[in-house]
Amino acid sequence: MRALTTAIVSSVFLFGCQIQQEKPTSAQIEVIGMKAKQEADAQAERKLMAWSAQRMPVAQRELAILYQTRPEQRADALKLFEQAARGGDVEAAFQLGEMLRVGVLGVQPAPAAAAPWYAMAAEHQHAKAALALALMVKNGNGVPRDDARAARLLTQASSLGNAHAMFLLSNIYREGLGVAQDSAKARAMLEEAAEHEYPPAIQELAMTVQLGDALSPKDELRASHLMKEASEHRRNNWNRF
Repeated sequence: MRALTTAIVSSVFLFGCQIQQEKPTSAQIEVIGMKAKQEADAQAERKLMAWSAQRMPVAQRELAILYQTRPEQRADALKLFEQAARGGDVEAAFQLGEMLRVGVLGVQPAPAAAAPWYAMAAEHQHAKAALALALMVKNGNGVPRDDARAARLLTQASSLGNAHAMFLLSNIYREGLGVAQDSAKARAMLEEAAEHEYPPAIQELAMTVQLGDALSPKDELRASHLMKEASEHRRNNWNRF
């Protein structure tokens, strides 16, 4: 009987150790990351550090996001973002691109160095990365200017649901920059961006229907509703974009 009890206790102990050694899921790591950042939870930060040391890309990214808020640790944030990106974390590649392109206290802007990381994230269907790279390419910021490539990247971001990209794509089709000029396509993209509640698109659509054009008659009532909608979304939802 004693031998049986000992065997059961040993099995329970080994099972408990096995659970403790199991790797956390990405969602669990992100929850700990939020706790470390929003609540300044030291224990949560230590968990992120331990997981990062085990080369878990999501933990490296979450720790880097935390370090971004601390000027003295932004160089460490860059290293962690790069490690996570090289480990396959798409969001880390985007965040690394953002840090390098914009620059922050302690990190000089380096748009040329940012471009490959944006490209990596865009290749894995990251809408904001495709948009950011499109803007760099469109303006020749750190990379050669290329209207056709910018249009392709905006098309990608738009297809992934990015309303800002839809709005910019509308302008590109209207002006024929890198694509064949197409006023009907431009209007369709403008309508789609407005449907996604992007304030500048709603406002531009309001002005368009207020005056009327070859694609639709003048409609002052709709214009009035759109202007009101644009104002509300600019006030309440701008951070979404």
